[in-house]
Amino acid sequence: MKGGNGVLLERFLPRTEFTSYEDFKLNYKVNVPKDFNFAFDVVDAWAELDPEKKALVWCDDHGGEETFTFSDLSRMSSQGAHFFRSLGIGKGDVVMLILRRRWEYWVAAMALCKLGAIFVPGTMQLTAKDITYRANQAGVKAIVCVTDPFVMQQVGQALPACESVENVVTAGARREGYLYFNEEIEKFPETFPRPAGEEATHARDTMFLYFTSGTTGMPKMVRHNYAHPLGQIITAKYWQCVQDGKLHMSVSDSGWAKFGWGKIYGQWIAGAVIFAYDMDKFEAKKLLEKLEKYKVTTFCAPPTMLRFMLLEDMKSFDLSSLAHCCIAGEPLNPEVFHQWEEVTGLKLYEGFGQSESIVLIANFPWMTPKPGSTGKPSPLYNIELINAKGECCEDGEEGEIVVLDIDKRHPTGLFTGYYRDEKLTEEAMGKGYYNTGDVAWRDSDGYYWFVGRNDDVIKCSGYRIGPFEVESALIEHPAVVECAVTAAPDPTRGQVVKATVVLRKEYSPSEELIKELQEHVKKTTAPYKYPRIIVFVEELPKTISGKIKRKELRENDQNASEAGG
Repeated sequence: MKGGNGVLLERFLPRTEFTSYEDFKLNYKVNVPKDFNFAFDVVDAWAELDPEKKALVWCDDHGGEETFTFSDLSRMSSQGAHFFRSLGIGKGDVVMLILRRRWEYWVAAMALCKLGAIFVPGTMQLTAKDITYRANQAGVKAIVCVTDPFVMQQVGQALPACESVENVVTAGARREGYLYFNEEIEKFPETFPRPAGEEATHARDTMFLYFTSGTTGMPKMVRHNYAHPLGQIITAKYWQCVQDGKLHMSVSDSGWAKFGWGKIYGQWIAGAVIFAYDMDKFEAKKLLEKLEKYKVTTFCAPPTMLRFMLLEDMKSFDLSSLAHCCIAGEPLNPEVFHQWEEVTGLKLYEGFGQSESIVLIANFPWMTPKPGSTGKPSPLYNIELINAKGECCEDGEEGEIVVLDIDKRHPTGLFTGYYRDEKLTEEAMGKGYYNTGDVAWRDSDGYYWFVGRNDDVIKCSGYRIGPFEVESALIEHPAVVECAVTAAPDPTRGQVVKATVVLRKEYSPSEELIKELQEHVKKTTAPYKYPRIIVFVEELPKTISGKIKRKELRENDQNASEAGG
């Protein structure tokens, strides 16, 4: 191997090793070259340093299996760049990628990166209305999508209303009337010279956009620049603890920001191999089989998935290759923490961040995780909690998580604003800090404890109740597999706590069980936090990445209330 552990990291980090969290927080620095471009400076760089170095191991539920070196991806992304250029796509043009976990995502994204084009990741769940809105808002010129029947149907229905889309390209299989990515790129040269002059990319140029939903209005376009991948070094090396040459798996569809956190940027800079399992549907047993078969070393998944994995006979799987496990996407219930450690011998390292950021708060290697705590602030970010008066919170006081001093030095990895929306950007960042809209409190040891989204916090009879604490209490009851706690409209109290619960198969819904669960919560946490409404369901609505759609549950209750239900 020509490269060696840390060789690429050392191009961007003055120091890569630290002795404590305090040392890390004080002395971590990242150098951002003015013309940094991830495709050229990481993918192509690895291909030059070590032509046989593995980059991606991919499999699916249908026997598909592929392994790609950085040399493979360098070559294919160059061919892809030529292909996109042949479609009239150049610097600043926008392309939507709806590719699930197909390996073509990595190739297409890097091809667009080489061109200086902007890509928009899209999830498998987008409807025709969603696609049309995104295409028109961002000025999408082309769509690259998998040939999943639902996706193809929605794209087909959306096209007549998409004002700027000129081409649709399929990946994984041919479809009549569309260009086929896998075949088209083979027609082009295997090298792509780095653009110069006006076509050259710069670290401050827009690289990609995430569409993210807020509490009101339509989804916003979160704009990230070409420096963003360098921010993700913290996420990959110091939170997920990826290892050079070893397999890392983050469970995420390519349409979500979690994919950028865990399946491409920081991991490749640190030399890790991405393991991608393109599952049709999450099944805990199949995921465990893949962890065992491919000997995954570092693993990150939402707590919801871990709960279902724990329901399997996990001790029958050889998971000895696992060295480090993380969770993100939702707060971690202490019960899951303890069960996972009992079965695997590994603690779970929780982290917090958004589509607008890298990991902002996390449990880093020098810290002992406290079950339920999201950890301590990342370096590069001046994190504080702000109360309703706009003052910094004391320990134990709840407040909104903010990133301070962004007007003095914009932190690497933090979004640069909302694309084509100066007003919204000014509202979010114009005061010299970025308000995440998430609520937490800090203990006397400096650990942060997530309470919920500002819009998730339940306001009942003058009390502010964080859903996470109630969910944690319910999860401890042996009847509960998973649950979601939300605010339900109430004419007297304004809002009341509602729990939507999935039961273990040996339990049945009953009024007696409702009372038992309510009493259990009263004994486990403050009595006023107990759920006044409990409903039982077969499954909770989730995103493809496994996050519970609490917003959907709230909206259903609101609609029912307005209809007099």
